[in-house]
Amino acid sequence: MPADWSRADWSRADWSRADRGRADRSRPAELEITSAANPRVKQLVALRRRRSREQSGVTLVEGLAEIELALAAGVRPRTLYYCRQLATTESLRLTDRAAALGTEVIHLSRPVFEKVSYREGPDGWLAVVPAVETELASLQLPSRPLVLICAGLEKPGNLGAILRTADAAGVAAVIAADPVTDWGNPNVVRASKGTVFSVPVASATTAEVLAWTAKHRLQILAATPDATTLVTETDLTGPTAIAVGAEQAGLPPEWLDGAAVRVRIPMFGKADSLNVSTSAAIITYEAVRQRLQAGELPNRPSLRSGYA
Repeated sequence: MPADWSRADWSRADWSRADRGRADRSRPAELEITSAANPRVKQLVALRRRRSREQSGVTLVEGLAEIELALAAGVRPRTLYYCRQLATTESLRLTDRAAALGTEVIHLSRPVFEKVSYREGPDGWLAVVPAVETELASLQLPSRPLVLICAGLEKPGNLGAILRTADAAGVAAVIAADPVTDWGNPNVVRASKGTVFSVPVASATTAEVLAWTAKHRLQILAATPDATTLVTETDLTGPTAIAVGAEQAGLPPEWLDGAAVRVRIPMFGKADSLNVSTSAAIITYEAVRQRLQAGELPNRPSLRSGYA
């Protein structure tokens, strides 16, 4: 897809009225693509670029497990691509499930699928789905929310790993402040194992996120190795926003200055820091431990709607 294609252009090329009509009827003979020069193949490759994703309003989900989790979260794929030569026999039932939702199903030859795949050892499944909702205003919080804030994180793998922790721990939302990458980055989706669709997320500037935390009366807990207070010495049972920063630079001054408390994780080796996703997981589960001990179960508002 050319860099200047709009959302409407993608819609016309990849989801035409005729295509929708085909998808609505009971499983007609599906389209098969065997040429890497096909325009749809070029569109899929283009979606690896952030600008193309933002202009078209869609992103890619690769992998059977990731697509199934997205479906469970209420996502309705625009198009499902698969390759019989790579997919397991049992997994082929996904084509019927997707078609029943009105999703267009297209078979790709193995060479074509390997061209559009962005991972090593693909399993034969790739979906084009609506972009994730990322507006702060769309987040709905429970009475004692636990929120994770990622300030300036640049590595998609770290964002994805943090999402997996957030999903497992019942975190209310994960917010990217001054994000370097977008939530629709295929590597974020892959590293999150699809949990980017099950955990509410948002992106905004640092100033906007600080104002949002103040509005919701969240205690900001800044994770920094320079703190004197251990995380285990801090009460995390109330409305809390855990802020973590990039591994090299750490948290920006705005977050350190705006924090109600600065905490550190006890470390006894020679390394002066942990991987940011590891730090986020340790602090998050300390909050979970405290809340369980207080007789509270992690809670999260029902999965966000709006996927179509």
